[in-house]
Amino acid sequence: MVAELKNVIRVAIQRPIYKLLDYQCENKVHPKIGCRLRVPLGNSMVTAIVVETDIESEFKNLKDVIEVLDEAPLIDDSMMRLLNWASIYYFYPLGEVLFHALPTALRKGKKVPKLRFWCTNRLGQVLELDNLKRAPKQQLMLGLLKKGEVGEQQLDDTFGKTWRSILKQLDKKELVEFREVDAGFTTPKYQEKPPVKKQVTLTEEQEQSVSSIHKYFKEEKPKPILLHGITGSGKTEVYLRSIEPVLDVEKQVLVLVPEIGLIPQLLYRFKEHFPEYSVAALHSGLTDGERLRVWMGAKTGAIHIIIGTRSAIFTPMKSLGVILIDEEHDASFKQQEGFLYQGRDMAIKRAHDFNIPVLLGSATPSLESLQNVNQKRYYYLRLASRPGVSKRPEMVVQDIRTLPLEAGISSLMMSEIRTHLQNDNQVMIFLNRRGFAPVLMCPACGWHASCNHCEMGMTYHALVHKVICHHCGVEEFVKPTCPDCNSDKLTTQGQGTERVEQVLNTHFPETSVIRIDRDSTSKKGALEKKLQQVHKGDPVILIGTQMLTKGHDFPKLTLVGILDVDQALFSTDYRAQERLAQQVLQVAGRAGRGEQKGRVVLQTSQPEHPLLIALLSKGYSKVSQDILKERKLWHYPPFGAQALIRVSADSENAGMNFLNKLLLQLRSELDNFDSEGIDLLGPIPSPLAKRANRYRFQLLVSSHQRGQLHVTIEKTLALLVKFRRTGGVRWVIDIDPMDFL
Repeated sequence: MVAELKNVIRVAIQRPIYKLLDYQCENKVHPKIGCRLRVPLGNSMVTAIVVETDIESEFKNLKDVIEVLDEAPLIDDSMMRLLNWASIYYFYPLGEVLFHALPTALRKGKKVPKLRFWCTNRLGQVLELDNLKRAPKQQLMLGLLKKGEVGEQQLDDTFGKTWRSILKQLDKKELVEFREVDAGFTTPKYQEKPPVKKQVTLTEEQEQSVSSIHKYFKEEKPKPILLHGITGSGKTEVYLRSIEPVLDVEKQVLVLVPEIGLIPQLLYRFKEHFPEYSVAALHSGLTDGERLRVWMGAKTGAIHIIIGTRSAIFTPMKSLGVILIDEEHDASFKQQEGFLYQGRDMAIKRAHDFNIPVLLGSATPSLESLQNVNQKRYYYLRLASRPGVSKRPEMVVQDIRTLPLEAGISSLMMSEIRTHLQNDNQVMIFLNRRGFAPVLMCPACGWHASCNHCEMGMTYHALVHKVICHHCGVEEFVKPTCPDCNSDKLTTQGQGTERVEQVLNTHFPETSVIRIDRDSTSKKGALEKKLQQVHKGDPVILIGTQMLTKGHDFPKLTLVGILDVDQALFSTDYRAQERLAQQVLQVAGRAGRGEQKGRVVLQTSQPEHPLLIALLSKGYSKVSQDILKERKLWHYPPFGAQALIRVSADSENAGMNFLNKLLLQLRSELDNFDSEGIDLLGPIPSPLAKRANRYRFQLLVSSHQRGQLHVTIEKTLALLVKFRRTGGVRWVIDIDPMDFL
């Protein structure tokens, strides 16, 4: 029996189970930790990842590994430690965490692709380039290959998507050859560095920040650095200068942004500033093949700078030297489905574990980061002015209580739009609600379009003549008559970006009206095309949601109109005021970034609201410190810690009974240890009580101390995994929740 249990390994699989599984490996290739396997599970085969080797199993009979998929680990020791920590901290199954860190193609069990590196053969090396002067692209590529081996990533960077056809022609002429190697074992050679583009002159404030960052980067144990720069202060230029020494010593750079829409502009800036380095984007908008190619390029060191969204934090990098987090305050860094991690916090943890610097930037820093500054855990740098002639925009509150409105736009706002357009400038109208109108109703009987699966109102989209549920995605074509009383007088209430677009097209028929929201930019390349139109500088009216609130630079934009800020002023979410202040200032920051002075108009029916008054008169720094004082009184984050137990079920009773049972047993558990400072709030229905035909409930665990919270959640998890889940009950633990919807 002992002989049968040699070479026992422990693996994690992509299933929502907290246990690891043991297998016997008789394969000739003995797998290492971080490699993938194909193993039997029940009557099927699944992909697994090795987490331990040469173990003693408690089981007597083990199944054999079917196939070893990787010769070299896909997840190295340092990344394995980080992912193990994430599994423990976020109370999420290790298998799910490990597979989340892999590109989709590798999750599906596909083999790691071989990489090809091209160079000239003997004939190509001696051939004069003038012999190809009638084929300039071939001539250029042959000249590149004469300098040494070139990988696919560099060919893609240099020639775009056409490089394969160019290379095919050279191959036909028998001028080139390639070698094919496993992507995990090699780093390609690169051509000599081209001259760097002439750099802009930094302001004294920027110079001081860059100098301080360079000093902090050299520390033996670097602390995180918070760069608090007002909108338009040139944070990106500071990023670029800050990482130059890192790249000079052949280290890699990882840049995280909250949304895909911010990547094209940053990608352009980084490629322009660092033409001698390979820069690539990594996000969900890429195909599986593209993501795998970039992922492997980073792992082998072929790509020097990765710019990606939150999931890019799990990208393996051969020699990571620094992590940059742009717009670090943004809630989009928190994953809201599946593995509920915080991308910004994971980045800080990774930097700490790898003992490398991390630079966080924002015009409106999160309260968590500001509190870390207050406690001297972070360094703090400030950019308080815009470079050149650009000045902060003028911000005014417009009382709309007595003004006529059309699609939510006041008559005074219409006049201002006209004036700015006549002055050959651009205008932005911000409304964080897509679609035509949030309500489609019948005034005769009171019927309104609602989602049967969510019991929530459906948004009317005029362009496709449908009502769409923005929570579960259900769509229905709009019939010409009311389904309840057959009246043909259906009408809409409220406004979304589509309706604003329609009204502005009517008022300004000679001006291009460009709507940027999730609906208008869903096709690949659509956002870039719209932004190119704005960057031409012609008078345009931009209409957008939060996609436009940060990162974009429109030098000709002089007027920003913000519609419907009132809903956030009376929200029950304790984070609402922080988010509103951030959103207002981020949107306002798009105005006046060129030579013309900017103006920002906030339409509201609450002009005396203390938050608006404080924001305009005292600025974000004072408002954020006031909110921190309030949070401290209630022991809310960042002064306390929270976890949300989310439950969904097929029926209301099943969900509520499950949480009530949990609450009863959890209170009994808490009586057995020091639980002072632990509050259990709930269970209650979620604010979105029904979604996609499932009833949703939540229990909030709030603690004065992080350690106490995790002890409590450990006990909670131990109870949850034992509960029988009748009635289709599903549960998930959300550590550090950002959204209570």
